[in-house]
Amino acid sequence: MPGKIAPFFPPARAMSTSAEFPPETVIADTVRWLERAVIGLNLCPFAKGVHTKGQIHYVVSEATDARGLLEDLQRELEALAEISPAKRDTTLLMAPQCLEDFLDFNDFLELVDELVEAMDLGGILQVASFHPRFQFDGTAEDDVTNATNRAPYPTLHLLREDSIDQAVEAFPEAETIYERNMQVLGELGAQGWAALDVGPRCPVTGAKAGGQ
Repeated sequence: MPGKIAPFFPPARAMSTSAEFPPETVIADTVRWLERAVIGLNLCPFAKGVHTKGQIHYVVSEATDARGLLEDLQRELEALAEISPAKRDTTLLMAPQCLEDFLDFNDFLELVDELVEAMDLGGILQVASFHPRFQFDGTAEDDVTNATNRAPYPTLHLLREDSIDQAVEAFPEAETIYERNMQVLGELGAQGWAALDVGPRCPVTGAKAGGQ
């Protein structure tokens, strides 16, 4: 069926050792997803600039639970707040070893928001998110439009509020991005999405984004 995709990634499994998640592979998978899907399909008009300028900082968390990931997030928020935007505009924090269940990850995002406020970074930084099993309310798990918010691994995207404001000014029709993305994915279909090959290679070597 053109509008359906197989489970984006392998089913939930027992937690693995860090040796199964080489950081260089996790980062390479994330960059491939960014270049082929996010930039290639223009799902985010603001991504190409920071990517080509080398202003995206990639971090692979070794956390195996929510507490560990929250500690990593705090460290990366502090680092992003302190460094110049010209050197590091945004950070992608990938967590391949925890929060594989989307509902657990979604609950975890409440702690993320609380942490940002507790660090007095509200209005300065914000955290967006991607998950390999992201699912919009009211959609089936295999609905291809869910792919707009999916990434190879559970991912936290640390953003500067100033950079968001500047991007929106440069792209005055930002409110149309969501609708456009739904249309793009719908037209691309399951086979087209699978052909992008933007799934994870950890821990199952050769796993495909389309669940092949």
